[in-house]
Amino acid sequence: MKHSLLTAATVACAMTTGGLSLSAHAADDYKLGLVTFLSGAASGPFGIPAKNAADLVIDAINDGTLPAPIQGKGIDGRMITPVYVDEAGGATKQTSEFRNLVERDGVDAVVGYISSGDCLAIPAVAEELKMLTVLFDCGTPRVFEEADYKYVFRTHSTASMDNIAAARYINDNVPDLQSVAGINQNYSWGHDSWRDFTETLKVLRDGDIEITTEQFPKLFAGQYGAEISALQVNSADVIHTSFWGGDTDAFVLQAAARGLLADNQVIFTAGETALNSLGEHLPDGAIIGARGPFGPFAPESELNTWFQTEFTERFGTPPTFPAYHMAHALIGLKLAQDKAGVGASTEDVISSFEGLEFEGPGGKVEMSRGKGHQAATEMVYGRLKRVDGEITFTDITRYPADCVNPPEGTETVKWIQAGMPGAECD
Repeated sequence: MKHSLLTAATVACAMTTGGLSLSAHAADDYKLGLVTFLSGAASGPFGIPAKNAADLVIDAINDGTLPAPIQGKGIDGRMITPVYVDEAGGATKQTSEFRNLVERDGVDAVVGYISSGDCLAIPAVAEELKMLTVLFDCGTPRVFEEADYKYVFRTHSTASMDNIAAARYINDNVPDLQSVAGINQNYSWGHDSWRDFTETLKVLRDGDIEITTEQFPKLFAGQYGAEISALQVNSADVIHTSFWGGDTDAFVLQAAARGLLADNQVIFTAGETALNSLGEHLPDGAIIGARGPFGPFAPESELNTWFQTEFTERFGTPPTFPAYHMAHALIGLKLAQDKAGVGASTEDVISSFEGLEFEGPGGKVEMSRGKGHQAATEMVYGRLKRVDGEITFTDITRYPADCVNPPEGTETVKWIQAGMPGAECD
C-alpha cells in the first residue's frame, strides 16, 4: 500500500474551500509532519534525498516490509500519512510552520530539520505545544547542551563527533602535520565545527599546531573566489571544511578549477553527499566523512542492503547520509511507539524513546546522551581512491561512539579542553 500525501498547503486549502477536510481524512491515520528542504541550495544534495528516504521508509512501514527485527504495519497500528513542509525560509518561518503543523494540521509527531539554526529555534516551540519532535539531520551540539527537553529527540550524533574524529584522523594519517586552515559557513554549524576540530588538534598535539587562516563565508554564498585565494596564499598541511549542501557542490567545483583540491590535502567532514554528482572533481587522497557510518561506510546488514537496493532502484542514485539520517529518525520513532504499545500516550512513547538502542541501515544508534534524547554513533573517515574508474576508499578508520562523542552530561568544549577524559578509542 502506498501512502497518501498531504502538504500543509493542501490541508489549508481543503479546510477553506469545502474540499477534502480533515474530518474526511481517515481518523485513524498517523499524521506525521516532515520538514526538509524542498527548494533552494540545500534541497538537491540534502532535502530531496531525505524526502526520498521518507517516502521509501514510510511505504515500507505501512506495508510491513521493513527487514527484521522491525515488525508490524504502520505506527501505533495506524498508517502513516506524511504532511511535508519546505524548510526553506529561515528559523522564524519554520517556527510558524511548526505551529501550523500542530494547531492546524493536527499531526501526531514531527520529524525534520537540516539547518542548525532551525534546530535551535524549534525545540522551545515543541515543548510549548507538547509535540513529539525528532530532529533528523542538524548537527549543532548546542541543542541538548544548552537545555533539557521532554518532547524533543535527535537520532543521530552531533557535529562534535565529526570534527573530533576529523582531528584524530589527520593527526594519525598526515605525516609531519604542522598547520591547518579552514573554510566553514558563518553560523553556528560552521563555527562549532571549526572550534571542535581545532581544539581537539591542540589537545592531541599539545598545542603544537599552526592555524594559517580561518575563512567564514556566508551560508549559501555560492561564490568562494576570495576564500580560495586566501587558502592558497596561506597554505597549510590540511584544509578543513564542514560545508554542506549547495555550498559543498559550489566549493568543490570552484576549488577544483583553481587547483586547490589537487595541490592540498582537504578533509570534507560532510563531503559524502558530493560523491555521486561531483566525484570526478575530487582528487585521490581527499579525506571524506559521511556524518557517521553511512553511504560507502555503512556496515553490512540485511537492513542496509534493503535500504541501498530499494533506494537506488526507486530513485536512480545511492542513498547519501541525509537519507540515512531520515531513515534512522523514522525507524527510531516507530520502535519507540512499538515499545510503548498501541494506543500509548505521548508520555509513554517518550519514556520508551529515552535511552532507546536500535539498529538502522547505518548500524547501531544509542540514545545515550542528552538524558536519553540525543543519539551517539560511531564516526568513519577514509581517503578517496579510484580503482578502474570507480570511487573506493582506503585508510578507512572507524571511531567508536565513546571515542568521539562527549560523555553524558558534559559540554563538548570543556570535555575537549580537559583532554577528552574517558574517551574509549580502542
